[in-house]
Amino acid sequence: MIPRLIVDFLERNDVSYERHEHRRVWTAQELAAVMHVTGRRVAKSVIVKAGEPVGIAVLPASEVVDEERLAGVLGAPSVRLLDEADFEGLFPGCEAGAEPPFGSLFGLPVVVESTLADADRVVFPAGSHEEAIEIRYEDFRRLEGDPKTGSFGRSPTNAPRVWDEWPEPRVP
Repeated sequence: MIPRLIVDFLERNDVSYERHEHRRVWTAQELAAVMHVTGRRVAKSVIVKAGEPVGIAVLPASEVVDEERLAGVLGAPSVRLLDEADFEGLFPGCEAGAEPPFGSLFGLPVVVESTLADADRVVFPAGSHEEAIEIRYEDFRRLEGDPKTGSFGRSPTNAPRVWDEWPEPRVP
């Protein structure tokens, strides 16, 4: 169930949204698969620390954070990805690992991977591993006060192939 504070935040800011119930998933890429959308449209939140304060790096499900590039975008000497235990309590009412990208709601700065900014609509976990929200990217940008945007994502290495698009069926 999506926490009430997220629904109230969207409604208070006149954001039209769609709720999508789905089977329980743990990763943004699994969310893309269960929703039958490209991983480039699913926004995942990665909680990072680049000095003070803690912030949210938002990028497509099909990418991972390149810490060196993100440090460059933020003008910080280094960036560290936080474990869930490091930010426990920052997202009240949300399940661990299902943090929404709304830094303005939780008092955290947000940086967005520029390739995500090209999407017309984005889908993201909204505090629950069994429900997602879909909104226009333009509404997300407005909610976050035109967040810093830059190129800091990269394809995962040493991982199974991640499909950005549904593969063509194989013909025997």
